[in-house]
Amino acid sequence: MSLFVDNIEKITLENTNFRKVLATNEHSQLVVMSLKPMEDIGMEVHPSVDQFFRIDKGQGKVVMNGVEYNFSEGFAIVVPAGTEHNVINTSETEDLKLYTIYSPANHPDGTIHATKEEAMNAEHK
Repeated sequence: MSLFVDNIEKITLENTNFRKVLATNEHSQLVVMSLKPMEDIGMEVHPSVDQFFRIDKGQGKVVMNGVEYNFSEGFAIVVPAGTEHNVINTSETEDLKLYTIYSPANHPDGTIHATKEEAMNAEHK
């Protein structure tokens, strides 16, 4: 069991990693992410994992099952299991800072990917 009590906004805003797992439990996982200008997470589907995003800094768009939605700071996004989705940083100058909760966990506990390239390489091994 992984307990977590901390200032999630501060941690999210200070994070420079593409993906960093903060807490992993049987039914959920807390992850912070930082997307560089014009970077995306990549189109993906989690067949049996729900995902929640909270945008702490920046702006962008999320594509869910082919439909685009714009977002900015303070927005929440819920992606039900089985939904094709992509989160895109639309800024040309600012990083997008967010945290996400997977239910159940989706990445190995302790995962840190400094870059999207590192994350993609790890997922395709």
